[in-house]
Amino acid sequence: MKTLGRAVIRRFDAFLCRCLGVYEFSSDAECILRVQKAVAARPLNLPGGVIPKGAAVLKIHLWNEHVPPMPAAGPDLAWAAHVSRCFVRSLHSVAGLLRKEPSLTGARAVGGVTVLLPTEGRSGSTALMKRLGFTILPYHNPLGSFSEFWENLYTWGLMWAYNPISLQHHQFFRLHRAEIWMPIENFLARF
Repeated sequence: MKTLGRAVIRRFDAFLCRCLGVYEFSSDAECILRVQKAVAARPLNLPGGVIPKGAAVLKIHLWNEHVPPMPAAGPDLAWAAHVSRCFVRSLHSVAGLLRKEPSLTGARAVGGVTVLLPTEGRSGSTALMKRLGFTILPYHNPLGSFSEFWENLYTWGLMWAYNPISLQHHQFFRLHRAEIWMPIENFLARF
């Protein structure tokens, strides 16, 4: 039953990615990001200026199938270092895509929404994102907390389907979303 449930969630994830235009852009087995051409849903107040609502942006998404599985004993330093290396390598690949893909030349920022970062406190993930140059902003679903509940349920399902050990370290009702963004010029200069 678990295998069937995981297969259903994985197929639904693939369907949703196709519908939303989220795509894999790299054949690198260590690339853990996919991308999506989008527009800013609201003004993004970032260093160097405000990205206006409706401006072209490039959203990054975890490529669930490529995220290294968490060890059975839970996250350790070796796993965290490996995921960090894969993430940085993936950001370099995104920058390469931005440089060579003409349809992305109008993008004003790179980023997206994640549940892996608390907006307050000093988690390792938050510190890494700031060190990489991302601005962390609070996330508010325009449809309110009811919609955020369904987003969290979907995320919970993805964690169960792709990396079930991670559920031991994330409580459902404590999943909080944050946004990470970086102006395109800063992103290309860094990566």
